[in-house]
Amino acid sequence: MNKPVTEHQFLLSEARLSSPPAEALIKYHDIPGLAREMRHAREFNQVDLAHTVMLAEQGILPRDVASAILNGLLEMRGMDPATIPMDPLNGSFLLQVEAFLFSRMGEDIGGQMHTGRSRIDQGTTVRRLYERNRLLDVVERLNQFRAALIDKAEKHARTIMPGYTHMQQAQPWVFGHYLLSIATRLCEDFERLIQAFDRVNLNPLGAVGLAGTSWPLDRNRTTELLGFGGVLENSKLGREAFYAADAISALSFVMATINDLATDLHVWSSTEFGFVESDDAYCGTSSIFPQKKNPAGLETVKKAAGGSVTWLASALATFRAAGTGDQAMRDLPLIDEALATTEGMLDLFTGLISTLIVHERRMREGLEGSWCTASNLADVIVRETGLSFRQVHHVVARLVRICLSENIRPAAVTAGLLNRAARETIGGGIAMPEDVLRSALDPEIFVETRVTTGSVAPSEVIRMLAVAKDGLARDEAWLVRKRGHLASAAERLESAVKNVLSA
Repeated sequence: MNKPVTEHQFLLSEARLSSPPAEALIKYHDIPGLAREMRHAREFNQVDLAHTVMLAEQGILPRDVASAILNGLLEMRGMDPATIPMDPLNGSFLLQVEAFLFSRMGEDIGGQMHTGRSRIDQGTTVRRLYERNRLLDVVERLNQFRAALIDKAEKHARTIMPGYTHMQQAQPWVFGHYLLSIATRLCEDFERLIQAFDRVNLNPLGAVGLAGTSWPLDRNRTTELLGFGGVLENSKLGREAFYAADAISALSFVMATINDLATDLHVWSSTEFGFVESDDAYCGTSSIFPQKKNPAGLETVKKAAGGSVTWLASALATFRAAGTGDQAMRDLPLIDEALATTEGMLDLFTGLISTLIVHERRMREGLEGSWCTASNLADVIVRETGLSFRQVHHVVARLVRICLSENIRPAAVTAGLLNRAARETIGGGIAMPEDVLRSALDPEIFVETRVTTGSVAPSEVIRMLAVAKDGLARDEAWLVRKRGHLASAAERLESAVKNVLSA
């Protein structure tokens, strides 16, 4: 780190502690903590500006003192954070900022900025600002991914394929319908993220260390200048970071959703399936097997999702014995990793899904010789004969068994085979025209004859596409409003700073 530009000043700890910090404490506590805080330099500056403006407006600081402090803060804002003088002996980033101000105007002036606040409420305010902003970045990536997914679903609204349960063919399916199921989950993930956002977006500044302060702070004013959605009222809660665990939980759900999609596409891109194929730009090759094209992008998403499973558990474990005063309640560095990972994987997957190659013919071929329309045959027999579904289930199951043992494909099934299966199971024959029998086993007819809401019927897929598009448009509008609100708050802060300086 850079050395201080001035002579050594009286350290905060020297007034209370009889010895300087141990080298090991500096190495493993102070330096890592300072490195994390430096990533939030912009948010530290925002909080300092808003707090100083409020102190001046409330008459707590004289205008000339506030002006000097604000000029120092504006100078810092214009600097590359990497060039700001840092000395680990000074302590946290708050104290690094104070040291910078002291070098410009002296401790008697610069030291007044900290009036009416603690490192606790200042730090939690900074982290809430940072995490609020990063959550909006994740939401933006999520919406971009949803748009790509919906676009791909629309292109394949009638692309028929086998559907699976227990990794066995169950019923005919539509690829666009599958993609829309993921889009629906992502819509729910969006809702979790914005609920977490609302709990993160509360202002703890003015809670001070624990019990508030005797200084007449205007917490609503700093809430306005920093663009928070409201004041975090109970001063004891100002030090806690459970909101971060809430956000991590929402991020984990996003990772779980994209993991399921990546896993399915990974399986379906294998040689044995061959249903989909990642674009070459998202693949790697083998150092020994010349023929291989490895789906590196999908594997990257799955690997990242593996780690996300422990995010919430780690957060709650960090808090579990905190009680009312442990340091662990005030910070959760893990959230920075969770935010960066989720945003990055959504970005990667957006490109991957946009360029995904879908082998429609191969999907349709996967239904040839398949018995995945057997449930439809059972429904047809029930309607035609009045037998119970359980009786008919026995008959159709035996029919499939006979045909598999005798190597008879669904297209070659006869009324005689159906009668044989019925006699072997329910003791009597079933009369059914062979054209009805064949139609019941046709995958294309299966898809066309679904009538329930949310099914794979073409009309339902089209309806759900419209719902997905409407939901995405609504959620994109929410993001625009939130970005606009924060931009307006930033303008108010700039205006308030100028008013103090001009006075």
